[in-house]
Amino acid sequence: MDWSRYPNFNEDEFKCKHCGKADMRPAFMAKLQQLRNAYGKPMIITSGYRCPDHPIEAAKDKPGAHSTGQACDVAVAGNDAYQLLKLALAFEFTGIGVQQKGNGRFLHLDTLREPPRPNVWSY
Repeated sequence: MDWSRYPNFNEDEFKCKHCGKADMRPAFMAKLQQLRNAYGKPMIITSGYRCPDHPIEAAKDKPGAHSTGQACDVAVAGNDAYQLLKLALAFEFTGIGVQQKGNGRFLHLDTLREPPRPNVWSY
């Protein structure tokens, strides 16, 4: 993948912490770059690609959105989280997970299409 097409992101921040691959889908990355352009602030990626053998994915009945290269988690809190959430909905991200309590606040963003979508949830 040509990471130069996504100037606000780099391959290292999307690498699986289990296998080291960054198997992200270009369409997802293009949408994420568009979101970043509209947001106008840095977006810290805390989790990008996760291979099916990653402990979080392996513990699931079926590996989730991260294992498809169509998801990431962005460290964000408070009003910035609200702004990013509104933009993510406008840019038609189909899965948005909200973790806004305690430490490690973030938004999960994905573009999966299988039902039930669109979907917003809290952790």
